[in-house]
Order: sequence, then structure tokens, then C-alpha cells
Amino acid sequence: QVQLVESGGGLVQPGGSLRLSCAVSGSFFSINAMAWYRQAPGKQRELVAAVTSGGSPKYANSVKGRFTISRDNAKNTVYLQMNSLKPEDTAVYYCNADLYLTTGWGGAWGQGTLVTVSS
Repeated sequence: QVQLVESGGGLVQPGGSLRLSCAVSGSFFSINAMAWYRQAPGKQRELVAAVTSGGSPKYANSVKGRFTISRDNAKNTVYLQMNSLKPEDTAVYYCNADLYLTTGWGGAWGQGTLVTVSS
């Protein structure tokens, strides 16, 4: 069994910052890419940022220059530093990891953490 546990969501004012964390635990051999997605009410889930096992990041255009994704491979943890938050960043944020399991490569999701940007 594999678990992805997210933390760090909450209510923040526009222009504020939050840092999300996602720790992976359980039975797996290795982690490839890790990513953050988000889903706003009434909208499809979208990719926010991703990072390779080597640390190379990519971002959605909407968050470039404001969000930073990073990972600590020793802790099997991925982070999302979110600065200059806007109301349109309000969503449930989900962590995703590409894992090498006993059955081969597979993706796993966290349960989601709510980020609300509002005054």
C-alpha cells in the first residue's frame, strides 16, 4: 500500500503565501516524477507544476513566477511554495507521484488539500 499525505492548505488573503507538502510512504521501490494538480469548483483537474526525479520543474502558465515546486528525495516529499496568491488559485490541490511498485510503474494520488484565497 502507498499513501500520499498532503498538508499546508488553508485560507489566505490575496497576495499571501502558502506552502504545501506531500509525503509519500508505503511499499514502493522508487519515485519518478512528482506533481501538483488542482481542481476548482465546476472545473476539470489541471496540472499546476511537476518536477522530475532529477529536480527539473515545469509549470502551468498561470502560476509561472509565483509558484515553486521542489522535492526532497531523502524524505520522499514534494513541496509547492505558492506566493502572490490570487482568488483564482482557490481550489483543492492534489499531489501525484509516479511510483515503481511491485507490479510496475503506476500513479498515486493524495486526498487533496483545500486552498482558499479570499479577503
